[in-house]
Amino acid sequence: MDTRLDQETARWLRWDKNPLTLESVKQLIADGNKEELEKCFGARMEFGTAGLRAPMGAGISRMNGLTIIQTTQGFCRYLEKQFSDLKQRGVVISFDARAHPPSGGNSRRFARLAATTFITQGIPVYLFSDITPTPFVPYTVLHLKLCAGIMITASHNPKQDNGYKVYWDNGAQITSPHDKGISRAIEENLEPWPQAWDDSLLNGSPLLHDPSASINKSYFEDLKKYCFHRSVNRETKVKFVHTSVHGVGHDFVQSAFKAFDFAPPEAVPEQKDPDPEFPTVKYPNPEEGKGVLTLSFALADKTKARIILANDPDADRLAVAEKQDSGEWRVFSGNELGALLGWWLFTSWKEKNQDHSALKDIYMLSSTVSSKILRAIALKEGFHFEETLTGFKWMGNRARQLIDQGKNVLFAFEEAIGYMCCPFVLDKDGVSAAVISAELASFLATKNLTLSQQLKAIYVEYGYHITKASYFICHDQGTIKQLFENLRNYDGKNNYPKTCGRFAISGIRDLTTGYDDSQPDKKAVLPTSKSSQMITFTFANGGVATMRTSGTEPKIKYYSELCAPPGNRYDIHGSTCDCCALKFLIGSAQVLSKTFWFASVMYFN
Repeated sequence: MDTRLDQETARWLRWDKNPLTLESVKQLIADGNKEELEKCFGARMEFGTAGLRAPMGAGISRMNGLTIIQTTQGFCRYLEKQFSDLKQRGVVISFDARAHPPSGGNSRRFARLAATTFITQGIPVYLFSDITPTPFVPYTVLHLKLCAGIMITASHNPKQDNGYKVYWDNGAQITSPHDKGISRAIEENLEPWPQAWDDSLLNGSPLLHDPSASINKSYFEDLKKYCFHRSVNRETKVKFVHTSVHGVGHDFVQSAFKAFDFAPPEAVPEQKDPDPEFPTVKYPNPEEGKGVLTLSFALADKTKARIILANDPDADRLAVAEKQDSGEWRVFSGNELGALLGWWLFTSWKEKNQDHSALKDIYMLSSTVSSKILRAIALKEGFHFEETLTGFKWMGNRARQLIDQGKNVLFAFEEAIGYMCCPFVLDKDGVSAAVISAELASFLATKNLTLSQQLKAIYVEYGYHITKASYFICHDQGTIKQLFENLRNYDGKNNYPKTCGRFAISGIRDLTTGYDDSQPDKKAVLPTSKSSQMITFTFANGGVATMRTSGTEPKIKYYSELCAPPGNRYDIHGSTCDCCALKFLIGSAQVLSKTFWFASVMYFN
């Protein structure tokens, strides 16, 4: 082994107290397995604005007891510098149901080790005694006025992964420069502090509090304020099926339905209880669509339910499907459900607020790669719409700023099936989104309307917004970087493409380099980041397409949208027809695929 690996493994052998990971490293050394040791110890997990996310296992590149301790020690020291009253206010910690028996890692154990770190420094910890949805952590930060929150979860990632997600005292995910400050503090506090591994210190500690009962009560009381048609809910004939996809959502969605006076939804029995093996799905992510919902379709057909509600394993995302008259199931895209929920929350607000002047303080938000349908609704109805960079860390922090200015943020969403329907959680929340979607469907049923019919009505009134999104899997960061560099140097002369197939490109915005040719100074208005890739192409015919890398998965994602003004139908071939926009989008997505194919050919050749 080289000196660097020698040093890292030697420190690991001194510091690790988990017999399973400790023995696995000893065995790798005994076997001389340099390749696997390089994977485990070649590079430390990078702490970013999304926190950490990696497979569970031994080594500094993995999620395990030692890296949890090291991360929390750094975070603790950073918080001490930022908050003089940290020992009075404290932090909240919770966890999902993930577990990895081969390494002995699991979310509950990681949460207890993180809590132990703070307790040994005299800092109060509000540690949930059982699994919770991710949105309960930012809710608790705000409700108890704490300094920070930690959620141990890998959301919808594959079963071997886990993560460490951080919230600031404003109830939103951290943004830069906090990530860099925390990362530096981690590097300065790698050696476990005395008693770091002794989570028995939590037992009976006066600094440890279990907020489970009080937070559950408060959350659902606050949620009731967003119930607009309680009598409709009591009497509705619409039947619902819910799946938590082996995650944490079941009990909480049941409680949400009770808070809205609904009969409980039918739960998919095979997926109702938490199971870290996710035995019935290839990927535990309802964003993948019909493949994850197979059991839900079967139960809904059996019980004659018309609506399916699906949470991801940490219950911060929501997918919705509806039975069509044809007998087919329609799974709404994140953009389509965003249109429905945005329209519903504004319509419900408007019915309660007849004073037109109040519109000046109403806001809705979405990410830059999401549909601009909220912008169209805002333009016609007179409220404000803003777009942010991708991710709820940006929308949550912007919502906090607006709320602090006395504004009313009704709704925020991202196309990756994430919805903020209630501003008492400044993050996506699949529990509140599920029950609010149920009320929307039940109300529409009293008008003999389906969700699909209402979506079409929204597009007729505010303009059709047709979107297409997908992704490529790529694990090689060097290849990903080169593909995007080839797009920046498409002609070999440092120029971006001027056409995409037969569609002319009229504008370029590159939020990696900060270039935006629509601005007088050619500088992007939205924040830029050299550590992530994101390029947006605007087409001469009004289409928009964006390509970006994911912050949490090995994916290159692409998004395209075509917007038509109300009353117009998009025209490609000289006549008016409803199919034109869809044809453009399908063609655009295919061209994007070809663009990356050409870029990859340029790279590999």
